[in-house]
Amino acid sequence: MSPRDAAPDLAPPPVSPAPAPAEPRSAASSTTTTSVSAATTTVRGDGTTTASRFRARLRSWRWPAAALVATLLAGAVLVSLTTQTSTVRFAPDNPSDDGGMALAQVLGDRGVEVVHTTSVAEAIGASGPGSTLLVANDYGMAEDVARSLLETGAEVVLVAPGADLLAAATSQVTHAGTTSAGAATAQCTDPDAVAAAEITSYGSGFRLSEDSTSATLCFLQPTAAGPPVGHYAVAPLDGAADGQTVRALDDATALTNGSITETGNAALGLRMLGQTDRLVWLLPEQPPVGDEPPGLAGMLPPWAGAVGAQLLLLVLVTALWRGRRLGPLVTEDLPVVVQASEATRGRGRLYRRSRAYGHAGAALRARSADRMAQRLGVPRSAGADAVVDAVARASGRPAQQVGALLYGPPPSGDVELTRLATDLDQLESEVHRA
Repeated sequence: MSPRDAAPDLAPPPVSPAPAPAEPRSAASSTTTTSVSAATTTVRGDGTTTASRFRARLRSWRWPAAALVATLLAGAVLVSLTTQTSTVRFAPDNPSDDGGMALAQVLGDRGVEVVHTTSVAEAIGASGPGSTLLVANDYGMAEDVARSLLETGAEVVLVAPGADLLAAATSQVTHAGTTSAGAATAQCTDPDAVAAAEITSYGSGFRLSEDSTSATLCFLQPTAAGPPVGHYAVAPLDGAADGQTVRALDDATALTNGSITETGNAALGLRMLGQTDRLVWLLPEQPPVGDEPPGLAGMLPPWAGAVGAQLLLLVLVTALWRGRRLGPLVTEDLPVVVQASEATRGRGRLYRRSRAYGHAGAALRARSADRMAQRLGVPRSAGADAVVDAVARASGRPAQQVGALLYGPPPSGDVELTRLATDLDQLESEVHRA
């Protein structure tokens, strides 16, 4: 049988003619129906149609697509369920000892809406009459920025204020800078301080100015020289026409998670911040040190890490799914018969083109040793020493010379490869004559 006769028949199978229509139709209608039928019933040489191949592709993609969708859904659920926390001192979403989450949660349970922000503009927009504005850790806020915050009409509470912010809020209270840390009793008539009775503070304290007329200083501690200083002050808000007051606490430690349950810290914090139904909790961002711009990690949003991890997982799954995997070797019949001499010459040309003298020499030595071992009856399981001894006895050559010829260093050029082939051919001739 010729190769042509042995080739598979790739012609489409005969299609039975369609039955004649019962009623005559227009030429345009017949042409459209014929075109649609031909497009949907075209059969290839493998016996498939366009529709069947499309369905097969859908079936092959359904499990990877389902796995991809499941991965994305799992990532979305994890991101939505993950509680966003921070490590900023006295932040309402910081669960560590120096955070303010405990106080914020208790205020929320009592019906106070806590709005956390780090932007002065957002704080100004969120606060107003009937709300409380808490400003903590202002990092030396400028006077014009402080004035904009104080003019919102909200009840102002300052925690560890800077000198400029305190001066913009009231002229009747100043920083003392000489207080000692520890517990202090109220020693004043302010109802919030009286309810707390005692707090623990580590701040620098406040002192009333000389022209103070209506400010109140609480939680006093004596000093070596001069009047006592206090950790908590209540004074009229400068420039306010409706009798607004400003409440200032010299240190945020008493309101943090690690200290809120000590003495009367919780009572002071709840009464001071829970006066209205809305609390705007402003923690201004710390300015960068020097002129060094923030790094890339600081410019990314908080959810960038979770999304990046999901994308990395998706890339790994896609690589495992679509990557090539080498399976076991499969032998296939050649479409045409190739003579051994042609295959040998082709392989030799490949070795020569890539200058693989070592591979070529190893192939020559392996085939020569195999033929001589079969000629001498040496089993295939025998080692190199047994082959060398048998060839040396048959050829009469020294074993060292035979070993160097069969298992010596690889050739490094055309001349050495040609000499190796000649020497192996001569050695085989001697073995066969023997």
